[in-house]
Amino acid sequence: MIPDRNSAWRATRLWLAAAVMAVSVVLAGSAVQAASFSTLEIATKSGVQMFSVEMATTEDEKQKGLMYRRELADGKGMLFDFSPEQQISMWMKNTYISLDMIFIRADGRILRIAENTEPESTAIISSGGLARAVLEVPAGTAKKYGIAPGDRVSHSLFGRR
Repeated sequence: MIPDRNSAWRATRLWLAAAVMAVSVVLAGSAVQAASFSTLEIATKSGVQMFSVEMATTEDEKQKGLMYRRELADGKGMLFDFSPEQQISMWMKNTYISLDMIFIRADGRILRIAENTEPESTAIISSGGLARAVLEVPAGTAKKYGIAPGDRVSHSLFGRR
């Protein structure tokens, strides 16, 4: 029996489509989250707020950050470790959701908050001083929970937990 060329071509196309889909799922999964999660607490004047944060510690994780995400739930965030304490500059390129960026000193005190950042902007957002880390949370979080400069962050990154 002679194989039908159209059947062979269809089978090849289906196999290629399945392979491309599998690679896409793997790549999308790797872009969606950082390597590990932990709990972070912020002591404010109105009480303690808890967050589940993805840790961005490698250069690749820090560069990718929350890029390409379409949502970030309340109570979630990403914590960037820039040890040692230094002047930090961030931007929102390829980040589709507005964020609050909370710059944290090595002693766990909040240095500065950049609220309601503009999605996909290439404008530089500076720490405004020496900081050890940046916590990115959904826009409006700082106002909603009364988070302010000087508040204390508890997390193993700052020697507390």
